[in-house]
Amino acid sequence: MNPGREVVITGVGVVSPIGVGQEAFWRSLVEGRSGVRRLTSFEPTADLPPFGGEIADFDAKQYVRPRKSLKVMCRDIQLAVAAADLAWTDAHLPAQPPHPDRLGVVLGAEMIQCEPEELAPAFQACMEDGRFEFRHWGPRAMPEIFPLWMLKYLPNMPACHVGIIRDARGPTNTIVLGEVSSLAAIGEAFRVIQRGQADLMLAGGASSRIHPVLYVRSPLWEVSRRADAPESACRPFDQDRDGLVNGEGAAVFVLESADHARARGAMVLARILAYAEAFEPRSDRGPLTGRAVERAIQLVLRRAGLSPPEVGHINAHGMSTRHDDRIEAQAIHRTLPETPVTAPKSYFGHLGAGSGAVEMAVSVLAFQHQLLPPTLNYHRPDPECPIRVAADTPRPLGAATAIKLSHAWTGQAAALVLAGP
Repeated sequence: MNPGREVVITGVGVVSPIGVGQEAFWRSLVEGRSGVRRLTSFEPTADLPPFGGEIADFDAKQYVRPRKSLKVMCRDIQLAVAAADLAWTDAHLPAQPPHPDRLGVVLGAEMIQCEPEELAPAFQACMEDGRFEFRHWGPRAMPEIFPLWMLKYLPNMPACHVGIIRDARGPTNTIVLGEVSSLAAIGEAFRVIQRGQADLMLAGGASSRIHPVLYVRSPLWEVSRRADAPESACRPFDQDRDGLVNGEGAAVFVLESADHARARGAMVLARILAYAEAFEPRSDRGPLTGRAVERAIQLVLRRAGLSPPEVGHINAHGMSTRHDDRIEAQAIHRTLPETPVTAPKSYFGHLGAGSGAVEMAVSVLAFQHQLLPPTLNYHRPDPECPIRVAADTPRPLGAATAIKLSHAWTGQAAALVLAGP
C-alpha cells in the first residue's frame, strides 16, 4: 500500500426513502423530513409493523439501460444500478471510461430474498393431496421456474451489473458483511486505489429490507411497534426508543486518486483519510460489549493522524435498539466524548447492507453545505448513552472531518475518516 496516494470522492449517488438524488436527499435532511411511512408495496400480517423506510418515487426504468435487463434485476440490484448511474453523472464522467482496466467496482450487499410469488407455481406443482412432496421437485417444479431466476438474487449481481454497464475491467468485488457491508466496500475501494491497482472506483452498497419474507422474520429482531406515528418510530439514542425500523436504499460514490481527479479537472467533494476494521468475538452468543467499535475508532484515528479534538462529528450507526445504541454510545464516550454525533437512520431506518453508504452520504454533503443535519426524534437523553447527540435543527459544521461508524451483530465494526475538500 502506498500511504501517500490520496483518495478523493468526486461523485455521489443516493436512492433513499427521503429522496432520489442528492438534492432531494439533502433537502429532506435539513428540513427534518422522515421517510418512514406506512407500507404500500405489501401489507404485513396483523402482528408485524405495517411501516418502514420505503422508497415511494423510484422508477428503475429511468436508470436501467437496456430496459430488458430489468428481467434479471431484483429490487436491490435496481437500487444499486440507479445509485451508480447518479454518482457517475455527478462526477461528470464520460459515458464510457477511457481506461476501463483502471476502473473497478466494490459494492456491499446481503443475502437477497426472492419474491414469494415467483416460486409459488413451482411449489403448487409439487402438491399432492394437500401435501408438498419433495420427490416431485425435480420433474415438476423446475419447468415452472424462470431459467435465469437465480441471477436476480445473487449478492454479487449488483456489482456485476454496474461493472458491465460501465465496462469496468479493474478490481471488482462484493462484500457481504451484514450492516457493515457497504462501509467495508468503500474501505476496500479506498485500499485498491492506495495500492495503485485502479485510478477510479465505484463503491457503496444497496439493500431492500422492505420485503414480505424479511417482515415474516421480524420477530427475530427488536423492531419498533410505533404504528400510530411511523415517522417518529426510529429514535437512535433516545430514552424512549423501542427498536429498529426496516428500510431500503442505496448509495454509490465515485472514488479517485487525487492525481487522476486533478488531471481531468474534477471537483473534489471529500477526501478519505483512513479506514479501519475490528472484530469482537462472542462467547456462547452473548451480547456484544462495543469493544470492536472502540477499537475501530482508535485504529482509524491513528491511521488518519488525528487527535480527538480534530474530529468535527461522528456519523453513528445508531440502530435505535436498546442494547445496540448503548454499547455504541459508550464506545464513542470512551474515545470521543466531546464530539457531536448525528444518527441518519432516524430519517429512513435500517437499510441493511446499504446503511453505511447512504449514511456516509450525509457527511459528504454536510461538507459541501457546511451544515450538520440533526438526529430526528431525539427528545429524552438516555443516561446510558452519554454522548453529544446533535438534535433539533441543523448546526454549523465546525471542523470538516468526520468518522463514519458501522457495526454488525456478528461482532464486526468499521470506521472511516472523511475530510472536506
